[in-house]
Amino acid sequence: MSVQFSLDDLAGSRRRNRVEAAVKAVVGSAASLSIVISLAILAVLVVRSVGFLAHVNWSSLASSLGWFPRSNRFDLVTLLLGSLWVTGIALMVATPIGVGAAVYLAEYCSARVRRWLKPSVEILAGLPSVVVAYFILQVIYPTALEGVLDSKYTLFAAGVGVGILTIPIIASVTEDALSAVPNSLREASVGLGARKAGTTVRVVLPAAVSGVTAALIVGASRALGETMLVTLVAGGANGSARALGPASASGGITMTSAMANLAAGSDSVAVGTGVTLNPVNSLYVVGLVLFLVTLGLNFVGERLVRRFRQSY
Repeated sequence: MSVQFSLDDLAGSRRRNRVEAAVKAVVGSAASLSIVISLAILAVLVVRSVGFLAHVNWSSLASSLGWFPRSNRFDLVTLLLGSLWVTGIALMVATPIGVGAAVYLAEYCSARVRRWLKPSVEILAGLPSVVVAYFILQVIYPTALEGVLDSKYTLFAAGVGVGILTIPIIASVTEDALSAVPNSLREASVGLGARKAGTTVRVVLPAAVSGVTAALIVGASRALGETMLVTLVAGGANGSARALGPASASGGITMTSAMANLAAGSDSVAVGTGVTLNPVNSLYVVGLVLFLVTLGLNFVGERLVRRFRQSY
């Protein structure tokens, strides 16, 4: 006995179709809203930056006098150098610890140990940055950095603190990449006589290099965007001269900490010099530069991930 279906039967329940259409519209609106918000933020940054740059002496944006907004010294190179120093030191701290933790979690530890060890590592991501800042100033500096640095308020100390905050991000993303490597590769390596360490270094890590690269890019973006810790530890709350080294006793300043100081209206920027050349408006220029740097970093990371990605 054959059963025949009409077009209405194949179309499904009308009520179910309406629900599916409504859900599709809601999630589509959410995705579109995120794009609209991003474009709106970018538009505000561009418009305000153009308005500020039209009334400022462009030579002050790349002078060697440092970042002192109240004195109309807007040296963006000072902010870029400070951000690069902090990000580089943070990656030097977080990369070996984060990748090492990920290798242990994915390749060596038992399921029982992993159940409590992985959440313990990820707890660092939930620590407030202000808590880590005081930990650096009150614990790390007196026990490990005093005598090495001339002052506790330096870009180096800030980089160490940001590195601590970056460890769980690198560890989590790297561990996911290592766990995604097929076990058949490990079994083939062991079958050829390789030991556990050789399999991990010569087979698993190269197979997961795209994921490890993505972890480092995400970690660099996290370090570049850290604000509160750098503001408290770097020592550039009232502006900073150009710091050629991370251990300068005069401290330093990054793009994010400069924006925090400007937005909060600290003493260094509390008094403007006019309506069109108010130092507070320079935060839009700094925000635009930070946006472009982060965008470029993500673009480079995506290119690297695509280049080294392997399909199994």
